[in-house]
Amino acid sequence: MPLLAQKKNNPAAPGFDMAGSDKRAIQIADEVMAAQGGRKAWDQTRHIAWTFLGFRRLHWDKWTGNVRVDNLKNDQSVVLNINTDKGRVFRNGKEETQPDSVAKFVKAAKSAWINDSYWLLMPFKLKDSGVTLKDLGEAKTQDGQPADLLQMTFKGVGDTPQNKYQVWVDKTTRLVSQWAYYPKFSDEKPGFVLPWTDYKDYGKIKLSGKRGPRELSDIKVADTLPDAVYTLLDRPNL
Repeated sequence: MPLLAQKKNNPAAPGFDMAGSDKRAIQIADEVMAAQGGRKAWDQTRHIAWTFLGFRRLHWDKWTGNVRVDNLKNDQSVVLNINTDKGRVFRNGKEETQPDSVAKFVKAAKSAWINDSYWLLMPFKLKDSGVTLKDLGEAKTQDGQPADLLQMTFKGVGDTPQNKYQVWVDKTTRLVSQWAYYPKFSDEKPGFVLPWTDYKDYGKIKLSGKRGPRELSDIKVADTLPDAVYTLLDRPNL
């Protein structure tokens, strides 16, 4: 697909660093979006649920910004809206009402959503607000598969804008096959390097659940969910 058509089909978010990003890196990002189902399918995807590394269950309504975060190690649940930062907190079988405590737990739940959703959905966010994409040429993954290597840096967005990522895009499938995380842009050695494997179709999009020894499990995509998922104490059995 011509680059101009890809830009039209996969427009960057407002605030994406188009001027500072490499043209080839932008083209690769558009190819990744297409390989995962395409921008239209992504925009039409509404509810996504997953379990992060076995200890946190999340539900996200992409269209409204409603999120539910259940701590699987205890009975704490938070329902919030990531656009308004308003929410409710349930702990020890009852609702938390002290405003400072509610604000603290809602903020922590939003941070969990930012982190956990990035682990699952990063390939859809290559042209997000504040992102600068660089083309680092061709490289091989740790298991020897040929890939195109991208670098992602951030300008004043998210909880940790000083982070840097390197992203391997498989030469054949055009899916993300590996990532490396650098806590600081200036770091020479990554905090971790992990593969992206076990891609499956969920609704109209492809998602990967395996990150080497770590796993995003019980992934589900739905067009509709009961309102209670995002409002009530009772944990959904979905």
